[in-house]
Amino acid sequence: MNPSFQRRWTRAALAAGLCCILSLSVGLAPSAQAATQGGTLVVVTTPEPNLLTNALSSAVTVTEVGTKVYDGLLEYDMEMRPVPSLAESWEVSPDGKTVVFKLRHGVTWHDGRPFTSADVQFSLLQVVKLYHARGPGNLGPVTAIETPDEHTAVFRLEHPYPPLLKGLSSAEAPILPKHLYEGTDIRNNPANNAPVGTGPFMFKSWDRGSAITLVRNPNYWREGRPYLDRLIFRFIGDSGTRSAVMENGEAQVATFGSIVPAEMKRLASLPDLEIAEGGYEALAPILSLEINNKRPPLDNRKVRQAIAYAIDRKFIADNIWFGFGKPAVGPISSVYASSGIFTDSGIVRYDVADRIERAKRLLDEAGFPEKEGGVRFSLVHDVSPYGEDYRRLGEYLRQALGKIGIKVTLRNEDWGAWVRRIYTDYDYDFTSGWFVGMGDPTLGAQRLYVSRTIKSGIPFNNATRYSDPEIDGLWERVAVEQDAAKRNEAFHQIQRKLTEDSPLIWLLELHMVSLQSKQVKGLITSPLGMRGGLYEASLEK
Repeated sequence: MNPSFQRRWTRAALAAGLCCILSLSVGLAPSAQAATQGGTLVVVTTPEPNLLTNALSSAVTVTEVGTKVYDGLLEYDMEMRPVPSLAESWEVSPDGKTVVFKLRHGVTWHDGRPFTSADVQFSLLQVVKLYHARGPGNLGPVTAIETPDEHTAVFRLEHPYPPLLKGLSSAEAPILPKHLYEGTDIRNNPANNAPVGTGPFMFKSWDRGSAITLVRNPNYWREGRPYLDRLIFRFIGDSGTRSAVMENGEAQVATFGSIVPAEMKRLASLPDLEIAEGGYEALAPILSLEINNKRPPLDNRKVRQAIAYAIDRKFIADNIWFGFGKPAVGPISSVYASSGIFTDSGIVRYDVADRIERAKRLLDEAGFPEKEGGVRFSLVHDVSPYGEDYRRLGEYLRQALGKIGIKVTLRNEDWGAWVRRIYTDYDYDFTSGWFVGMGDPTLGAQRLYVSRTIKSGIPFNNATRYSDPEIDGLWERVAVEQDAAKRNEAFHQIQRKLTEDSPLIWLLELHMVSLQSKQVKGLITSPLGMRGGLYEASLEK
């Protein structure tokens, strides 16, 4: 380790935090004057979550709800610099192996109990690190959290870990009340569906199949926030009805994916509605196909490569997602290009002009010649239960793979059955979904490719069961490497190796914007977008 680099990194982190504190204090003043207090914001989203505590699940709607109830130690500005939340300040030791967080005084849980460092220690080590899909990536080298007093949490790390400060938001590492969870069956704790947090909104009710209602926390530590009195998440099965409630004003916000992209474009052209730009920068989301690497014939790399060649990503971007995304070329988003992490040099490109011919040749080489009727073999595509656009994607995949002799059958199941099939039973051929990279690929993307995250029963981990010692070693290297150039080169090696092995198939870098009424102000104030706390959101009267 280079000590001078570490000291610079420590000072930079602290300076970034101070800079953000100052900018927020200045920037909030006009908002505070202009914002209207009160009102009910209705958000249309899909699918309905199966629990409400995002410490146990990284599912999108779980996170959308959970981040309004819980706080994290940190939040982030639009440049992904850390800013204070439950932690007022932090300091990294010169060797990078100790981080001291000073916690906010006077914060209480929604049930009135005081928030302390014991809650931080318990939540991160006993819940998030063990049960959240990205917990091992966010907190992997954290071996202990010491609590010398109620307002100090001392993180002890096995090795320096620069990405640590980028994974401590309420979306990634929510702080839970130790007094409600300690000594219980954490996965089946009643508080998972009636959450108690320190966040801007308090849980009121869950009318299953219809809506979740949150109400304003009158004792929130951010003075004067939130502005809204109530926040209602509505779950509507029919995509046409979701569009209608936005058009007639029954709802004021629709999250990305709850309305099909073509309809979203139409609605945004209406005089009272608009696209809420931004809010996906910290996510770096990539639409992908998860391939069961342990199930023949998909255990054959040539077969996976053939499928990758068969798919026209530009068609998907233009005709299914209607411009809300661009073709992806690999496992790491081009969002990271400015840092040097992303590369498209030396990787296997599947968007070549002769891609269909290459796909057919690979299938022949793999031992799957065309049979009667031109069919080589059959696969089942489990359609992701995220909405109509994923059903349309399934239809396209059936046509595209049919052109190279693969017969595809589509299977549609509800959220619970789909999650169980893919992430617990591994009883699938291939499925679709989107996965985030977060502030650093080690925090989001890594879990999809390393052997240690093959864990049945934990959704959105390595369900492909891809395992390669070289890849495992490279991810371990980028977790500890302090030299930026060397770290970037290791990331480039990861991208070259993974595009060759194609354990997943990367389709689009998604632009995950929301649709909002023009009455809504302050909706997107975080690079996490709708996965932020929404304490700055308000409704003009």
